[in-house]
Amino acid sequence: MPTILIVDDEEDIRELIAVNLLREEDYKLLEAVNGLEALHLAKTRRPDVIILDLMLPEMDGLTVFRNLREDPRTKSTPVIMLTARGRLEEKITGLELGADDYLAKPFSPKELMLRVRNLLRRTNPNQGGSVIESGPFSLDKNALKLHLEGEAIDLTATEFKLLLCMIESPGITQERGDLLKKVWGYSDLIQTRTLDTHIKRLREKLGNHGNSIETVRGVGYRFFEA
Repeated sequence: MPTILIVDDEEDIRELIAVNLLREEDYKLLEAVNGLEALHLAKTRRPDVIILDLMLPEMDGLTVFRNLREDPRTKSTPVIMLTARGRLEEKITGLELGADDYLAKPFSPKELMLRVRNLLRRTNPNQGGSVIESGPFSLDKNALKLHLEGEAIDLTATEFKLLLCMIESPGITQERGDLLKKVWGYSDLIQTRTLDTHIKRLREKLGNHGNSIETVRGVGYRFFEA
């Protein structure tokens, strides 16, 4: 049974999310009303997905997220950020820090449920065909691990899924909408900044091999074995 941690200081928002989660699936739910409580629950209870509001008392959501990514116990835990509509800077900062997804308030509960399910799917892939090799790249789909020239590279679940999608179709241009649907589960073109930000972070982590991911201007991206 997947465990979802809901972090929001507004009781009605927590209740709205909880009711819809339980209506859709059989989840175990945890709730936190401030940043410090969220960190404690995340590190001791190890949820499968965290729904994190950025406007929190005691410790804001971005600071909470930085702490999560710095701790080995939670650095790969998928996080969906909730932001106040119009706070574009927070959204950009969250994505640059490595958040897996975000939604602006007020949000559609059905859309949030879809994104939670997609994150759980990505972090619990089907067994079988576990290792994909491409030149210096070795991806273990079951463990969500990348080795590059024999060295382990620390990727988030979303970064791993994005790289895997491209490596499985070498030399083929993947359109933005297709990547958004495959990796995030939706093809809303408004979310193209999400894709670009994750590509940028992925290239940085790949170092000298970052140029294996080529930008096809106006279309999308494709992978070439460098």
